[in-house]
Amino acid sequence: MKKINFFTYIVIIIFLAGSLSAQEVIIEGRVIADDEVEGIHIINKTAGKFSITNQHGAFIIPGKLNDTIIISGIKYLREEVIVNAQIYNSKTLEIPLTENINQLNEVIVGRVLTGDLRSDIENANIKSEINFYDVGIPGYTGKLKTQSERRLFEADNGKFFVFYGIGFAINVHKILNRISGRTKQLKIHVRLETLDACMYRAKSEFAETIFGDLDIEEHLKMDFFYYASEDPQFMSLCNRDNTMEMYEFLIGKLVNYNENQNEVED
Repeated sequence: MKKINFFTYIVIIIFLAGSLSAQEVIIEGRVIADDEVEGIHIINKTAGKFSITNQHGAFIIPGKLNDTIIISGIKYLREEVIVNAQIYNSKTLEIPLTENINQLNEVIVGRVLTGDLRSDIENANIKSEINFYDVGIPGYTGKLKTQSERRLFEADNGKFFVFYGIGFAINVHKILNRISGRTKQLKIHVRLETLDACMYRAKSEFAETIFGDLDIEEHLKMDFFYYASEDPQFMSLCNRDNTMEMYEFLIGKLVNYNENQNEVED
């Protein structure tokens, strides 16, 4: 009998491991409340992953069947949701929040104001706003990732193999995404999304300066910025965020663009 090579053995282990556990999916959710819904923490307690809501209360978070999702906000009562078959299959989650109102016995709360603005401010004992560090909730303070960036991170996060003493664990999710080509597609999507963002930002900042009072239709202006963004130097200049360099680059590309247009017309 032919010997099974090492690569084949690893592939068999990967697919066996994948079949023994539920596939992780991206759950797109939304919290509903009468007040502000931005910055509410969404924690997958089972997987040890977290997210935060945007200004519309929307969020995305990875999850598997029977994972426990915790919704935690300072102004609202804590909610806990188990990922059931309906949530898992639909990949959606909608959570109504209840405002956290402390019932007080006293009618008068706090200090009585005197009407003297300076005196009232000095006696107010104003403290800084509470944040997630004060209550022991994990929080992210860096630049927020786009949806495509978060999906790429979820698909390709971590090492292929993690060693624990004499044993090791295989990052099945990452390897399968590489084999299927999903990681490559997500990287392309992120790159195109970043390029589009740079292009629209350049158009917003420089269109009026470059075209001035010229009567040029909007779709032709857009066509020029598409043309300029195809140059590899465009992305580099966008990342450097140097206004003068970008302006000089666009002026040069405008000359080339006009020459190309004249050649087409001839």
